This record gives sequence, C-alpha cells and structure tokens, in this order.
Amino acid sequence: MAFTVARFNLVEPDATPGTLAARYRAALEMAAYADDRGIDTVQTEEHHGATNNWLPSPFVFAGAVLGATRRITVTVSAVIGPLHDPLRMAEDIAVLDLVGRGRLVTVAGIGYRPEEYERAGVEWGRRGALQDELLETLITAWTGEEFVYRGRSVRVTPRPYTQPHPMLLVGGSSRAAARRAARLGLPFFPSAHLPGLEAYYNERRAEYGTEGFCMMPAPETPLLHIAEDPDRAWALYGHHFLHEARTYASWQSKDIRSAVRSTADTVEELRAEGVYRIVTPDECVALGVESLVLHPLCGGMPVDEGWRSLHRLCEDVLPRLTR
Repeated sequence: MAFTVARFNLVEPDATPGTLAARYRAALEMAAYADDRGIDTVQTEEHHGATNNWLPSPFVFAGAVLGATRRITVTVSAVIGPLHDPLRMAEDIAVLDLVGRGRLVTVAGIGYRPEEYERAGVEWGRRGALQDELLETLITAWTGEEFVYRGRSVRVTPRPYTQPHPMLLVGGSSRAAARRAARLGLPFFPSAHLPGLEAYYNERRAEYGTEGFCMMPAPETPLLHIAEDPDRAWALYGHHFLHEARTYASWQSKDIRSAVRSTADTVEELRAEGVYRIVTPDECVALGVESLVLHPLCGGMPVDEGWRSLHRLCEDVLPRLTR
C-alpha cells in the first residue's frame, strides 16, 4: 500500500482571525479523522512573515495534532534549523516526543529564503555552521547528561521518550547537507528525487563509518486533491493550487531542487505540469505511486471542499489499496 500523507501549511490569503481560527480547528479535526482511518502521517512545515499566513510554528501545531490523535505520526518537514535556539529546540522536541510517545519526526533543513534569516537577525552566511551546531547539540542534549555548550555547562531535561533520540533527519538538496547527515550518522531526506545525492551520502557514510539511511522522494510525488469531477474542481479551486505554486516559485532560486517546483503562470499550465493533480477516486487508486500526498487545505482551499477530498481518500480510495 502507498504511504499516505495529509499535508497542512494552513495558508489562507486575506484571512481574518476568525477564518484562520476555523481553518486551524478544521486541520486538527481532519488530523483526528485521518488518524482513525489509517493515514500514515500528518506533514507540516515552517515559513515566516508570509503575507498569506503560512504556518510559522510547526512544533506548536505538531503538539496540537499529537494531542488530538492516538496513532498517526506527525512529520515536520522541514524546520529551518539555524533560526532556532538549539537548547530550546531540544526541549521542545523532547516534550513532543513524550506527548506523542515517539510519533514526532523532525526534518531539519537550512531553508532557502534569506529574508527569513534577516527577519530573525541570523546571518545568512553562517547557516551551515549554525546547522552543524544545532544538530550536534540536539543529539548530545537528548542524552540527559551535562555537556559544554558555547563555553558553559548545561543539561537538557526531560529526556525524550524515544531512545537513543527522537527521529531526526537532515533535509536538503546539497552535498553539504548529505555530508552533514553522513558525518553525524543521521538519516538523509533529500528535497527531491536525487539518486546521485543519495549515492554521495552513502559514500560519505562508508567513509565516516556511520549508520543511517536515505529517505528520498519518489520520481513523482504529486500533491493531490480528490474530486468526482476534476474539470469542475479545477475550474472552481485551481486558483488555490496556483497560489501555492506561485508562492513557492517566488521563493525558490533557479538552483533550488524541490519536489514541489512549478513554472506555471496559469491554472491551465499548472494542470498540465502534474505537480498538483486533481483526480477521481478511481484515478487515485490507479496512480501506482509510492506516496499519496493529500493537500486538503491547499492555498486557502475552502474547508468544506477540503473535507470532501479527505473523505474521498479515506472512504473511496484507501479501502481499495492492498497493504
């Protein structure tokens, strides 16, 4: 059976506090529904200062999801590591790991928007060194033992539920990211299907003598919406997908490699690309992809339509897939 994902970034252009609160509540209710019906993970992410209200606090949202669910994992993919205080992140993840009894997965990347670094007062040119410090600090802090951090002795408590530490992956699309993961013996999560980078990661693991694995996206991992009439759904809701696609495009330089990358300027062009797809339940069953990534509230999608898409996945698609 395909690995199933419900993705939420809580974008809503022109939101009011009331409409955004309703969207957040709906996302939690959707997560609980997905939990009861066998979806594998809720995925969320981090961006700051976006005018469309992109989620800036993935661990807060992850905690709410963990509290509303019993079984499903929550994947933060990705947290922008250098923007966070390492000791505080170690504490936050430890607490979430205890709350969820090991159901939190964190992918740590370095981001690709200099304006987010400027906003946080973090030097863009130091992002690699800061990421090294963050990852090394997390691994050491979760032992519960005293250690030296920036010249002083510290201890982080409580210890997390998962031993030797919560699931932590290094995200990225560069050799530096792959090398960092290999050196620290951490799993590597490329941001796109990059077999050459996976090979490089494995070569560096052998060189360092470390354990680890690569969790690489498939060649095709479309963001899905499920509707009985895709033509009608594209006409009514295509602008929500285009909004997200154009937002990503405005942030990503030509050197960024990402599974979510679009050059479309119109809904018609976006539909032809296939990065975002609206499919019927039958078409979804027939996709044959390794991962089904549902994006029920994409780009400010109306909540009712998001629920319809999620219901179709859980009631009309999943029962027909053989685990």
